[in-house]
Amino acid sequence: MKKYRCKECGYVYNPTKGDPAAGIDPGISFSDISYAWVCPECGADKEMFKPVIS
Repeated sequence: MKKYRCKECGYVYNPTKGDPAAGIDPGISFSDISYAWVCPECGADKEMFKPVIS
């Protein structure tokens, strides 16, 4: 599963960790997160995230 980085603040969503504070369990891919989800660091909308290219 790919990681995604917030273009606003640099926060990286890692699907192996999820976002427990927002109720997103580990193992949930970015594409399966609701569009209502926002960056836990800066509050940017989900569409402000881009895939991390390794």
